Amino acid sequence: MSNDLFQVKFWGVRGSIPVSGPEFDHYGGNTSCIEIRCGDHRMIFDAGSGLREAGLAMINEGVMDVDLFFTHCHYDHIIGLPFFKAIYYPSINVDIWSGHLDGKMSTKEMVNQFISPPWFPVKTDICQATMNFRDFHAGDTLSPRDGIRIKTYMLNHPGGAIGYRIEWGGRVVALVFDVEHVPGAYDPVCLELMKDADLAIYDCTYNEDEMQRFKGFGHSTWQHGTELAKMAGTKRFALFHHAPSRTDTQLGQMEKDAQAAFPGAFAARDNQVVEV
Repeated sequence: MSNDLFQVKFWGVRGSIPVSGPEFDHYGGNTSCIEIRCGDHRMIFDAGSGLREAGLAMINEGVMDVDLFFTHCHYDHIIGLPFFKAIYYPSINVDIWSGHLDGKMSTKEMVNQFISPPWFPVKTDICQATMNFRDFHAGDTLSPRDGIRIKTYMLNHPGGAIGYRIEWGGRVVALVFDVEHVPGAYDPVCLELMKDADLAIYDCTYNEDEMQRFKGFGHSTWQHGTELAKMAGTKRFALFHHAPSRTDTQLGQMEKDAQAAFPGAFAARDNQVVEV
């Protein structure tokens, strides 16, 4: 593996709830989970249902050390955690990071409450991996490994969500989800996150004509996201957090419409790999 590798793999691209069926085969049905490789190091962002497959792949590849970052802990972003095989292996080290509940609940408390009865049959004491819990404040800059710099931001989402700007080897990936935009306004936080990014991954749950019905749900649109990308000088733009009802045909049309507005746009799909 090249030491300057900067690679993104989408293990889950849906929002709200996993889906299955032939109408979702191309883009996939797993919820939010993104693997980012910086050189030899692996990081996972969000523990949606895609985390199960990500964990199996890591075990098969002999990965011994991984950082797991939460944007927030709504069900679709955390449901895969108890099925992340790595946490049951004594030889593996997992650093788990969160900042969205800063001052309300620690990362360790969040995980211990989620993996416990009555929500799950067993408690985290069954986990044999070394799990290190890392709390941070939105606005902190994190350095999980040498050369990796991660800037953190609080996004406009019910209960809070963290946006991450990952900087490695002179390149940038921006994770901008979950977030709701205000019509007619361009959030300076999102613009700062996305500024000159090589890749921005953005919450595109809705179309603009759907936003009024879902005001307050905490999500955005590809139309607004591509406008932000143009303003921020972003190079590539990934539509992410697809609505669970959005079929392959509908997402394909959404992708074409987004590309007409911003040529560097694409709709993320399960198992897709992007070199940064």
